[in-house]
Amino acid sequence: MMNRLSTNKTVFAWAALTPFILLFAFFMVYPLIQSAFLALNQTYGPDTRLFVGTKNFELLIEDPVFWTAIKNTLIYSLGSLFIQLPLAFGLALVLNSRRLKGRSIYRLIFFSPQLMGLAFVAVLGALAFEKRAGLVNRTLAWMMQDAALLEIDWLQEYIMSTLILISLWLYVGFNMIYFLAALQNVNNSLLEAAEIDGAGPLSKLRHVIIPSVRPVATFVVLLSMIGSLQLFELPYILLNGNGGPNNKGLTIVMYLYQNGFELGDLGYASAVGWALALMLILLALIQIRMVRKEEASR
Repeated sequence: MMNRLSTNKTVFAWAALTPFILLFAFFMVYPLIQSAFLALNQTYGPDTRLFVGTKNFELLIEDPVFWTAIKNTLIYSLGSLFIQLPLAFGLALVLNSRRLKGRSIYRLIFFSPQLMGLAFVAVLGALAFEKRAGLVNRTLAWMMQDAALLEIDWLQEYIMSTLILISLWLYVGFNMIYFLAALQNVNNSLLEAAEIDGAGPLSKLRHVIIPSVRPVATFVVLLSMIGSLQLFELPYILLNGNGGPNNKGLTIVMYLYQNGFELGDLGYASAVGWALALMLILLALIQIRMVRKEEASR
């Protein structure tokens, strides 16, 4: 009887898992295998293929445009890491203070850009950073009383800086929510004990708050870096589907899209995709190692 009951549970478990397994195999495993096979071929559209082995990866290493895309993507990623996340954490600290009136309204205001689609944000960004008529140039010219500032061409000369600034407006409030959730879980007794011991605001921040929010901060850093490496929609819409002058705004995913869907070389695009996947895997492994090292040191 027990054996029969155990068998029935096993059959039921596999029957429940079957839809997930089929969907996972169809939408994840099969595309991965197909993209790995495509990366070993030179393609001319979806039907014509020529097996070239590792030639696509060799061309990738020698391709200066690919390295330009990597450089641009890394610049954007570093901007997210060293500008966006500290601002989000600082904003969370301010909006977590009980002394601040109307905290809920401020939180909604800073989070609200996330409620808009990327396409809408890109259109707004293009208008705001437009030469002469854009809000940014007009504001700078008014503040500095210098009409020459109207001629700053953000979308031609300072593309990556423009992308970082637009992303600040879009994502600072989003990452702020994670930090707010972490700050609200900080043990108040530790803060009170530190205050009794004579710790000032900076000491409490360094020795109590930051160690308490570190697990969430680690997750936010990983999430931000993965999202930065996959940057596509914002620069694609902002720059009208190209990488801008001298590919100053070209990202890895944009380069993949250009090769795969505009030039029709799905094999080379797959090689670019696997290079990106390798970067993401290395990033995740570094993050895991850092977390384990931190846990071991406790």
